[in-house]
Amino acid sequence: MRWLAIPLALAVAWLAFTMSPLWSLYDLAQAVRRHDAAYVEGHVNFRTLRLSLVRQITAAMRTASETDPDLEPRDRQRLNDAAYGLALALSETMVTPETVMDLLANGWPDKLDVERPAGAHPEGLAIRGLGRLVSYYTALEMRGFRAVVIPIPPEGSRAERTRIRLRLRGLSWRLVDIEMADVLREQIAAKLSRALARAKIGASAGEER
Repeated sequence: MRWLAIPLALAVAWLAFTMSPLWSLYDLAQAVRRHDAAYVEGHVNFRTLRLSLVRQITAAMRTASETDPDLEPRDRQRLNDAAYGLALALSETMVTPETVMDLLANGWPDKLDVERPAGAHPEGLAIRGLGRLVSYYTALEMRGFRAVVIPIPPEGSRAERTRIRLRLRGLSWRLVDIEMADVLREQIAAKLSRALARAKIGASAGEER
């Protein structure tokens, strides 16, 4: 039976490794609950997070413009050209310890004044006991040996579920990406598109004068 020792040890080691992100997730959840900005600042890669949010918002705005039948091709192109700049400006306000905690607390960035659709009930990262980690473990997706994607909440619908990516750095896992829920991404894109439309109307009125 000695020949079973090596594969058994490897299996136990792999199980322990795949469970290790959960301890970082638990610590992050407790930091969000305590509103511990110092912990969040030390365990989030804000540079990669900022780039990710810019890509998500830009893609959502372009998708919204392409499916809007009221937009002329010229206006659609202008919207696409301005999308990156608007997404970059918004990401600067979103990527702070306070806003990250705000988003993770209940799945919605209340401080950004983004309207929550009626009937939408996104949930945040709440782990009140170690037993809750079982649901997160069954839902997590390992991406190689150094990255893991975790849906929040694990039982939520795709449209209202936030997905976070943790990456192993040294002996600890750090949050490097937040994939916003579909409903939030669409609301942000709609808000920025309306802002562009108002700016266009104002500019047109100025030209007529």
